[in-house]
Amino acid sequence: MKKENLLFTAWGTSFVAMLGSLYFSEVMKYEPCELCWYQRIFMYPIVFILGLAVVKKDVTAAKYSLLLSIIGGSISLYHYAIQKVDFLAESAPGCGRVPCTGMYIDVFGFITIPFLALTAFIIIFVTSLMIIKGKDNA
Repeated sequence: MKKENLLFTAWGTSFVAMLGSLYFSEVMKYEPCELCWYQRIFMYPIVFILGLAVVKKDVTAAKYSLLLSIIGGSISLYHYAIQKVDFLAESAPGCGRVPCTGMYIDVFGFITIPFLALTAFIIIFVTSLMIIKGKDNA
């Protein structure tokens, strides 16, 4: 796959993730917890960094999205774990007005908002890694 296509895939994933988070908070009126804010802090810049990279066809931007996706994905994984693993939920620190262990959505018993964010971060990580490590097929 061409590096430009991978770059667009990573950007599209970040864009959908940003729109999804804004939908949950602005349309559905779900107030984000503290960990949700941290995940947004790492997702939103990816939208702009990769958006500009797609326009300029600058595949070197993948190193920035790789780093941001590792950090954001780690936060998402921890957030998901304290929602779904009982002994972690019991020892989870307080998270402000909205508890980080709370689940606004729980589809099929495992799809929560942090799970959706983690999925997006993983897709961005994998595509960024493919850009960095791969050879261009063009």
